[in-house]
Amino acid sequence: MSSRTVIRGGLVITASDELHADVLIEDGRIAALAATGTTAAEAFTAERVIDATGKYVIPGGVDGHTHMEMPFGGTYASDTFETGTRAAAWGGTTTIVDFAIQSVGHSLREGLDAWHAKAEGNCAIDYGFHMIVSDVNQETLKEMDLLVEEGVTSFKQFMAYPGVFYSDDGQILRAMQRAAENGGLIMMHAENGIAIDVLVEQALARGETDPRYHGEVRKALLEAEATHRAIRLAQVAGAPLYVVHVSAQEAVAELTRARDDGLNVFGETCPQYLFLSTDNLAEPDFEGAKYVCSTPLRPREHQAALWKGLRTNDLQVVSTDHCPFCFTGQKELGRGDFSKIPNGMPGVENRMDLLHQAVVEGHISRRRWIEIACATPARMFGLYPKKGTLAPGADADVVVYDPHAEQVVSAETHHMNVDYSAYEGKRVTGRVETVLSRGEPVVTEREYTGRKGHGVYTPRATCQYLH
Repeated sequence: MSSRTVIRGGLVITASDELHADVLIEDGRIAALAATGTTAAEAFTAERVIDATGKYVIPGGVDGHTHMEMPFGGTYASDTFETGTRAAAWGGTTTIVDFAIQSVGHSLREGLDAWHAKAEGNCAIDYGFHMIVSDVNQETLKEMDLLVEEGVTSFKQFMAYPGVFYSDDGQILRAMQRAAENGGLIMMHAENGIAIDVLVEQALARGETDPRYHGEVRKALLEAEATHRAIRLAQVAGAPLYVVHVSAQEAVAELTRARDDGLNVFGETCPQYLFLSTDNLAEPDFEGAKYVCSTPLRPREHQAALWKGLRTNDLQVVSTDHCPFCFTGQKELGRGDFSKIPNGMPGVENRMDLLHQAVVEGHISRRRWIEIACATPARMFGLYPKKGTLAPGADADVVVYDPHAEQVVSAETHHMNVDYSAYEGKRVTGRVETVLSRGEPVVTEREYTGRKGHGVYTPRATCQYLH
């Protein structure tokens, strides 16, 4: 039995086009688009008709960087796959790519299986996995080939967190060489963790224990140095490189230079770096702990370089690095010692709205909004054109977006399982009204109509940007 939906009268926005069109959805996929008012559009018939007059019709967001139920510093990220994907849907995101973790001494397969077990049957929207590689050895390298074949095509390494996720330059080079052969993409947390640990130790010895020192010891120059080193190692290996959560002007400059040299180097930033700053880390009474994440928030003057990078395509993607910890009982583990504050911030529900606010404020265009939030992450991680666009044959992951509705971001009204909002009290223009995932309504006129288990695991092709 076929099910059909028509979305009528909206402004369809993709990374490449804007047009007033009606969208026909059949059996979970987009069947056709036709200019509103034409004979072709009027011939669309369906059981369900959604009136999008005066609204935008956009592809569902693709968040390529989330951490649901992630273990960190003796606790776990507070969103489960169930709560986190529901919140994502409320915010207009219809696909996440989360990180499965290999623990030292264990295989990639064990880590991947553990994350499949957490996610399966619990997600409101579709999901894929990247693999965090914490233990590079001959077995791991062989497993990378197998994972690429089954649709886990990106591998994250850390130059930070010695003793936990850290890889040294030799391990990084070996993994990059393997990726160069098997078509995988290496994602890098680029911070010089060895040097940072020295600065942490020295700060604590001086009695500098407040959250703001988290930002001061994780210096922008050490992000830039690690970014430079990662680029050069990738160049030696002949491998592509994707640098996650770029926060500093100096790191953007390294990426820009590499891209000007024609290297396959890509960069992601996150809303927290575009909208927040060290002013938040310095909030009194330990409130700054809410904003502790790594890479850290930077002084406000770095924001201009990030916006410019997004406009010039030296940064290609905005993901959230959603990794929420409650202020009460979790962030508070670091009272009296900033190095014990769990690193991470909530944001999976806010990304699409914050980036629309950037359109309103003139930082980016509407099509660029869709490009950095939907189309490019889908292409980067081998999900396009199934995800990230509105075209015949694509999954019917569609958001009806009201560009005129005003809202105030608040923990009172968000759906993430965390007791604070990083953007508390921020006024934004634009709001998600209705969300379809593979043609099924997950949010219907601001009512949740989804269910856990609707979301399915989505194997990925390799990065679609490599030349």
